[in-house]
Amino acid sequence: MDYKKIFEKYGDENFFIKTTASPRLDGALKVSLNRKGNALLNQGNIEEARRIFITTGYSDGLNRIGDYYESQGRLLDALKMYWIAPDHAKSKTIIIRLSEIIRKLLEEEKDTRNE
Repeated sequence: MDYKKIFEKYGDENFFIKTTASPRLDGALKVSLNRKGNALLNQGNIEEARRIFITTGYSDGLNRIGDYYESQGRLLDALKMYWIAPDHAKSKTIIIRLSEIIRKLLEEEKDTRNE
């Protein structure tokens, strides 16, 4: 089954497709890419910086992207960045917040059914 074709209609929202192969980067290239990612992030080009930081595995950059997403209310995107970083403390905070939202939605659904 071609999973990429199934999810093509979602564009860049394909964050549920997990790939395990990451490119091998030598130290100098990794440093250069991280600098470029930092410059892009400072210019406000969040998505390009995100792509670079995911490629290089730069945890500080991933955390800063996660912080940006969280400030924009994009909790699932923030969680993904924190999880990849890995920043377990920030991931846990987001998971608790999302769990609370789901709990409230379920309670509202239950109350609506009981009316």
